[in-house]
Amino acid sequence: MPNSRLLEVNNLSISFRSEKRDTEIIHDISFYLNTNEILGIVGESGSGKSVTSLAVLGLLPKNISKITGGTISFNEQNLLSLSPKEFRNIRGNDIAMIFQEPMSSLNPSMLCGQQVVEILLQHNNLTKTEAKAETLSLFEKVKLPEPERIYKAYPHEISGGQKQRVMIAMAIACKPKLLIADEPTTALDVTVQKDIIELLKQLQAEEHMSILFISHDLALVSEIADRILVMYKGDIVEQGKVADIFH
Repeated sequence: MPNSRLLEVNNLSISFRSEKRDTEIIHDISFYLNTNEILGIVGESGSGKSVTSLAVLGLLPKNISKITGGTISFNEQNLLSLSPKEFRNIRGNDIAMIFQEPMSSLNPSMLCGQQVVEILLQHNNLTKTEAKAETLSLFEKVKLPEPERIYKAYPHEISGGQKQRVMIAMAIACKPKLLIADEPTTALDVTVQKDIIELLKQLQAEEHMSILFISHDLALVSEIADRILVMYKGDIVEQGKVADIFH
């Protein structure tokens, strides 16, 4: 299957307001992501990589930030012209995200399994019994040990790596075309990091989704990505295939 562009960002500029003046923090950047491809965005803290991903998700804080130029198109649809309701539809179904800190995205007072069931019921026409069966099968897919036990556990009762796997199960529940992974392994120890990277690569191959993988760690990104963008202070300073960046 020939590569086609799933996500295209052209001449994107973003400003943030602080103390009554606007400061441009993303300067006229352009990049693309093909279908069935993993693109790594790497840069130190403050380089603009997370702000860029929030713009793609339509989650920039409206009161202090503004897209001052450029276009973001996903599946040949201009995301910047969508209403909040239309964006919410895309965000749940076609674009999903996993964050650095699973605890900030998991509800501490709700069973892990229930949190996935809720997403499935919201976005699919399933009965509760079907949603539970689908959740257990997702837990198996993300290689959680004893899916039944994790289903009935609260987030604080399972390990950091297991929480991140629950988050990944939630993210892929609706079979998104694009998964944005923002520093998904930062809070985990090195062996667990490696397992999560392997899992994401495997899921990408099985589900044929595209992944935008964001990290400050170039070595880690090079293990998962097909191509890499390097960001520095709001600019893309280098982009290319992994082998080219390292030579």
